[in-house]
Amino acid sequence: MPVVAILFYDVIVAVHVMAIILAFGVTFAYPLLEVFLVRNAPESMPAFHRAQVLVSRALITPAAAVALLAGIYLASDRDYFSELWVQVPFAILIIVMGLTGAFFIPTEKRLAEAAERGVDGEPYQALVRRHAMVGATASGLVLVAVFFMVTKLGG
Repeated sequence: MPVVAILFYDVIVAVHVMAIILAFGVTFAYPLLEVFLVRNAPESMPAFHRAQVLVSRALITPAAAVALLAGIYLASDRDYFSELWVQVPFAILIIVMGLTGAFFIPTEKRLAEAAERGVDGEPYQALVRRHAMVGATASGLVLVAVFFMVTKLGG
């Protein structure tokens, strides 16, 4: 029977990738869920936005922190901090983590409150547009980070 050796570094790479998937995977489904629920169950929107806050606090933020710590270890272990394919995703992760705490969580709380007054009202619609714009930008940044990491662009 062959013996398989797994390096600690490789375990941390796996942890890093899993943390990124956990942190940001669900956010790509939010726009689809939102459109579906507004059309089919608009009364559920306050609960949907409260669920987004819960997911941000209980899943996205902790998983992003694990991804950050694992990434710091990986870059330190192999002295990759000077590589563009590390610097760009590192900056993006910090930006998206900051947006989660400073924009997404507060806006999703306000969305829940506005949805209670009606999803057809302008206050709710204005928040939805702003949230969608920032959300699309954050999602795009996550994809750019993945591209840099997978291709090792600039390395």
